[in-house]
Amino acid sequence: MKHATSAALDDLEPLLAELRMLPGLTEKSRGVFYRKSRAFLHFHEDPKGLFADVRNADGSDFERIDVTEPPGRAALLAAAAARSA
Repeated sequence: MKHATSAALDDLEPLLAELRMLPGLTEKSRGVFYRKSRAFLHFHEDPKGLFADVRNADGSDFERIDVTEPPGRAALLAAAAARSA
């Protein structure tokens, strides 16, 4: 699965704008967010759609969330907000 292209991130721009407002997150490059000095969230695309990898609450690994449709985007935003605090 490859990292999301600029065109794919264009489709996610409203979601990216909301993620940018979360306290504690820093966008190191477009669509790649860090919490403190650690990678926290990034996006991938493949033929099945767009996906986000967000770090688990315990910090051990990443959870993949399908963000192709609005319900997945809402789930990602909720997970990121809960885990970034």
